[in-house]
Amino acid sequence: MKHLLSTFSLTAIVAAHGYVDNATINGVEYQFYQPYQDPYMNPKPDRISREIQGNGPVEDVAIADIQCGGYAAGGVSGSSPAALHAVAAAGSRVELRWTLWPESHIGPVITYMARCPDEGCNNYMPSSNAVWFKVKEEGREGTSNIWGDTPLMKAGGTATYTIPKCLAPGYYLVRHEIIALHAAYSYPGAQFYPGCHQLKVTGSGSTKPSQLVGFPGAYKPSDAGIMYDAYQAMKYTVPGPPAFAC
Repeated sequence: MKHLLSTFSLTAIVAAHGYVDNATINGVEYQFYQPYQDPYMNPKPDRISREIQGNGPVEDVAIADIQCGGYAAGGVSGSSPAALHAVAAAGSRVELRWTLWPESHIGPVITYMARCPDEGCNNYMPSSNAVWFKVKEEGREGTSNIWGDTPLMKAGGTATYTIPKCLAPGYYLVRHEIIALHAAYSYPGAQFYPGCHQLKVTGSGSTKPSQLVGFPGAYKPSDAGIMYDAYQAMKYTVPGPPAFAC
């Protein structure tokens, strides 16, 4: 077990950046993938969230890691499908609890969804296909110091999104991310912290959203919401397509 981290070093690493630790979905709490524990457990726990490389960022919008926080650059498919799905009704709200987020890493919080095959998400890899639609974005409040990720800088802070009420029932992959802009005025200063989890959505809706994008592909280094000086008092535009609304 030489790769196991000491409690001290683990605490230091986790405090450095962050990831979604757990979620409440349809009244049920789900522990998300734990990058510094799960790989060393036998048997490895089944999760609804896909594996991530750790609490560090993805810094290249053109690589596969930008999709779900994997580690393709290291030769490991860190975004491989999870074993489970959380059941949730269309129209319900999901609460996501991050590890405590550093105050220096200001930026937007963005959530996308993608429809999986009828048999589920646990064998599905979207590749770079245009399958994702945005369901929520929280950027900057005017030119203030309040950002989408500001609530996550205090203990107990949560990020939320609502599953669109009109969404057709089925299996969906959710991509949730923070983009840290503390050094983004010169690319690759922007840091991306994505992660994905799997849902089985119930309900009587029939809508299958359009305006779909792929990851990689949805973002470009020159996008106004990526190459941006967060320390200047200027309007911020969240990258990606407009958010879907029923």
